[in-house]
Amino acid sequence: MLNPPRSLPVRGRTVSADTGPLLILDVRLEGHDTFLTGTLTLDGHDIPVRITTLDDSTTLQPTQPLPDRLPEQWSATLHLRHGQRPRDIPDDLRVAASTAGHDLDALDDAELRYALTFLGEATTQAIRTDRLAAIVTGLPTLEGDPE
Repeated sequence: MLNPPRSLPVRGRTVSADTGPLLILDVRLEGHDTFLTGTLTLDGHDIPVRITTLDDSTTLQPTQPLPDRLPEQWSATLHLRHGQRPRDIPDDLRVAASTAGHDLDALDDAELRYALTFLGEATTQAIRTDRLAAIVTGLPTLEGDPE
């Protein structure tokens, strides 16, 4: 279940692209669903945007024509309808890792995010079981646990 929608203060810069202006955030969004849409309130305008977060940056691409020329540097509010991703480790993953003697705490934020997304997108129980095994196999063993 997702948390309620959020409004986040953001800063960024405007860059030109073949597809139109792109709004690049100064700080990558962490822990939020992206590859979705939101609204950027900038200089009194509500701008619908597609949000794309890749390795180290978040880009907002306006989905409608812009009302005015955007400043090169700006501060605004990004409204996320879809809220923040849950970061809870599901019981089946926790149990599988513990049973195998592997350490889930060894994952950094990005690795945990990828693992939870990979697991959460399983469409059948058989796929989920295989994905659990793949995630657990890739984890280091717990300290003091021979393998």
